[in-house]
Amino acid sequence: MIHIFPVHVYYEDTDLAGIVYYANYLKYIERARTEWVRDLGVDQVALKADEGLVFAVRRVEADYLSPAKFDDDLTVETRLKALTGARIVVEQAVKRGQEVLFEALVTIVTLSSTGHPARLPAVLRRNLH
Repeated sequence: MIHIFPVHVYYEDTDLAGIVYYANYLKYIERARTEWVRDLGVDQVALKADEGLVFAVRRVEADYLSPAKFDDDLTVETRLKALTGARIVVEQAVKRGQEVLFEALVTIVTLSSTGHPARLPAVLRRNLH
């Protein structure tokens, strides 16, 4: 299943040449993952308050393929690649229409309130199967 998240490129997202600054792609995919997790039935505020669990990015592999520009309408596609008891690996792509501009492979882990690794929340594991 692919989760789709729309992004509009604003002036503040770009450099002097009107091209999206490279770090902003990471912001776009972060927003998309947040909405993906919400759509999977996980309330991250409640998860932290009730169970002391938070998500953290452990690894990102990123490929910048083509620039996005000021006023572009983009989509971020998020797809589950792998799931274990303690981590999620997702593939994400930023697209303009059908053109892939950016791709990332992101590994996400769950941390306890003490910062130690923890098992993924049951609701998330259940809804990803």
